Amino acid sequence: MRNERHIYTGIAIALLVTGCFNPFAPELTRSLEPADLIVTQQKSPLEVLQNFKVSYIFKDSLLYSNLLDTAFIFRFYDYDMGTSGQEVSWMRDTELRTTGKLFRHFEIIDLIWNSTIRESVSDDSSKLTKKFDLTLVSSETSYHITGTAEFTFRKCWDDRWRIVEWYDHPELSKEGIADSRLRVQK
Repeated sequence: MRNERHIYTGIAIALLVTGCFNPFAPELTRSLEPADLIVTQQKSPLEVLQNFKVSYIFKDSLLYSNLLDTAFIFRFYDYDMGTSGQEVSWMRDTELRTTGKLFRHFEIIDLIWNSTIRESVSDDSSKLTKKFDLTLVSSETSYHITGTAEFTFRKCWDDRWRIVEWYDHPELSKEGIADSRLRVQK
């Protein structure tokens, strides 16, 4: 009886000590604030960007897929194509596959939305240009990417806003979200 009590006490202590550890959860950055963890109802373009950030930090492809309109298109300028570069674009299905690979490849993803450069909003559409900092960390390497993201949003039938178009403008280092995605895609 006494040994049984020691066993149960040991199990209870072990559960208390490890109860908050989930080995299947993605590793998180240390700079998270409680507001970074809130999933919104996407009732405005800024709420869509909040969910965008949460989907990247938690590598949540289901949440990410709900941010994109069915007519979504991603665009960026690839400086390495041709003699002077070329605009590249892809549709929603390629974006979801590419982002899924990005989420699987990096252990830590941290996204910070910085200043708003431009904003125009109507009842059912919006354009928003934001500066961003993105940190991608894998076992082999890490990237710190800064740039500007230009978004076009649409208010959908379910009263949720979704991204119709995203144009990525990386800083002069030529390292942008698109460039990192292409490396993961290969």
